Formats: sequence, C-alpha cells, structure tokens
Amino acid sequence: MASSSLLIIWHSRTGASQAMAKNAAEAAGEEARLLPAEKVEPADLLDAGGFLFVCPENLASMSGMMKDMFDRCYYPCLGKLEGRPFATLIAAGSDGEGAQRQIDRIAKGWRLKRIAEPVIFNFDAQEPEAILAEKTLDEERRKQCRELGEAMAEGLRAGIF
Repeated sequence: MASSSLLIIWHSRTGASQAMAKNAAEAAGEEARLLPAEKVEPADLLDAGGFLFVCPENLASMSGMMKDMFDRCYYPCLGKLEGRPFATLIAAGSDGEGAQRQIDRIAKGWRLKRIAEPVIFNFDAQEPEAILAEKTLDEERRKQCRELGEAMAEGLRAGIF
C-alpha cells in the first residue's frame, strides 16, 4: 500500500525546474521526497502516495531525462498506481504544452488523477544564449510552486486524494 508521501521528481538543465521542485518540496514538508529523474526507480513510485512531475520543455517535448525515467518505470508500475494524485510544473521557453501533453498521456496510462491545473512558467527564451542561460524564479513563481507543494502534501495527509 502506498504511503501518504509526495514524490517530487525533477529534471533541470538551467536551474528553473530544480528551483521549482525545491520550492514545492520545502513547502510540502517532511512528507515530500525530492528525487532527480535519473535516480528514480519503480519502487520509488510504488512507495509514494502522489506525484509532482517537474521538468523543462525541450524542443516541444519533456526533457530527455524525464522521458528516460518514464521509460524505465512505466511497465514495472503499470496497473499499480491507479487513482494516485499528480500535478505538474513545467519550465518552458515558449508554451510548454508539448511536455504537458506527454506527461498527461503517461499519467492517463497509469490512471493517475490530476489534482491541480498544469503550471507552466514561460521564460520566453528563444535565442540559444537565452535558452542555455541559468534561470531563476521570481517571488511570484516561487510562491506558486510552494502553494502547489503544500496543497498536495496536505491533501495526501488528510486523505483527500
């Protein structure tokens, strides 16, 4: 049986997604487990009560490392995660919808339950220098990440999800 813990899985190249994940985890408190995508194993997913997937959109897709995590864990977890809550935080250079759609399709296959609208931060990076530059979050974006992490953790603790 899954715990009431929140597993926050993240991948970042320029710092934005990592900062998003860390802010969510800090607000979620002790029930949150922050884990980089490359270290996630099926057992980590099976042990969690809910998920927050945090990644950048690269070339209109979720980042390769996040895709790799789903590739490695999808079939071992298939049929074992039904009904668990999830949400997403996407860092995008333009719209982020491609990454969001991919995660939603995988979540549908696992029969996860979306509990919050997608959060997509558009960093408006279109030139190579801007795309590759380190990103920081302004206070409003940090607040949104913290609110989502806190709400997910509280919902899991209270048995709402």
